[in-house]
Amino acid sequence: MKTLSLAWRNLLRNRRRSLTTLMAMAMGLIAVLLFGGYVKDLSYGLQTDFVQLSGHLQIQHKDYHRLGSGNPAAYGVVRYERIVQAVKQDPVLAPMLAVVTPTLQFGGIAGNFAAGVSRTVYISGVVVEDQNLMREWNDYAFPTLTRRLSLSGTPADTAVIGTGVARVLQLCAALDVPDCSPEAPQAETGGEALPQDIAALADPASPAPAAQGKPGQARIEILATNARGAPNVAGVNVLSAEYQGIKELDDVYVGMHLSQAQRLVYGAAPPQVTAIALQLKQTAQLPGARERLEELLRTTLKDEPLAILDYEELNPYYGQALAMFAAMFGFIAVLIGAIVLFTVSNTMSMAVVERTAEIGTLRAIGLRRSAIRAMFVTEGAVLGCFGAVLGIVAALLVAWLINRIGLNWLPPGRVEPIPLAVRVAGEYAMLLGSALVLIVVAAVSAILPAARAARMNIVDALRHA
Repeated sequence: MKTLSLAWRNLLRNRRRSLTTLMAMAMGLIAVLLFGGYVKDLSYGLQTDFVQLSGHLQIQHKDYHRLGSGNPAAYGVVRYERIVQAVKQDPVLAPMLAVVTPTLQFGGIAGNFAAGVSRTVYISGVVVEDQNLMREWNDYAFPTLTRRLSLSGTPADTAVIGTGVARVLQLCAALDVPDCSPEAPQAETGGEALPQDIAALADPASPAPAAQGKPGQARIEILATNARGAPNVAGVNVLSAEYQGIKELDDVYVGMHLSQAQRLVYGAAPPQVTAIALQLKQTAQLPGARERLEELLRTTLKDEPLAILDYEELNPYYGQALAMFAAMFGFIAVLIGAIVLFTVSNTMSMAVVERTAEIGTLRAIGLRRSAIRAMFVTEGAVLGCFGAVLGIVAALLVAWLINRIGLNWLPPGRVEPIPLAVRVAGEYAMLLGSALVLIVVAAVSAILPAARAARMNIVDALRHA
């Protein structure tokens, strides 16, 4: 306590220098916390996007993730309705679940035969109302409005395509898609009848594709391989063309109702799905939910060849993005830490020079070298404590101001701008960790000047007066 009192009095001797050092430390901590809060907001935003689209967990065929993306018929979940009921009725899982919904994803060929064009596409069949419920998940309170799927309330033979698909299939005029090639001929709504050789591929149990869509709609045909390995064709009315945020996905995306997708792939065979998505009420429940699901696979569902994947395994980009931002955060923290270290070290060195006579007097009256070292190190730690408090308070205020300004930005992979936010308040681990690191750096910065002060010769130090 006596050492702490002396350290405090010594810092007050030169208030201007102490205040300058304190401000440098606080500014460094503010920069670290603001960038850390920005990274936190980005990570929560990415997590929210992935959880809204694919859920926290997915139940798939055990080999689908590695081998089955191009062959949903061979690696589908056969008795998926039984699995969905088992999950929903489980007394441990039921309180955690927000949505449980099947999905079917596969590749195919979409054609606009009226214009004589086609292209490969990636088809996603979903239960629309379940997907709308999944989009309402907002565990991190982002100030964004939930956007319902365009397929809501539409017939089963309705689809939505990416704007890139619409451009290739020459449906720009019908679907009001901008930036189309002026040289490319635009197909008229309705078009010619589906060629007989293509129509003959349709599964006998499926409704025959109509020759044209309703007035004001575009009509395309989708060709896929059914469960028996034979080609199958289904005609769908395209409701709209929507940009998917990523050009690669936008150029191949076709979204449709699950029932229509199942008829296209499985025809008269029992329908399957490629995954069962589980969305939890909170991400913190994920470890417990996964443990319970694995237990179900070992007991109730042991006869099913299933595997469980979480949203990080399903979306490798999430982990890669977090790793990149963690590296950037670490680099900035080390850089600012080095600046703080040299600033505090310089301040302590000047204090040692100014107090040489005092150090000699203290040593002459019996103060040990260790006490001299402790005094200067304590001064550095006290500076660190006050710098941490000032930096945290200022960072909270600046973050609050940034969040209230209403700035927007368009992150990669998003279709619409989102509010620019910095999450500092409530991130207690980041606040406490950054404050402790600053205090440790400040204390370490004083070790070298303190050692130099402790090694002073008493006679030389007294002569300095």
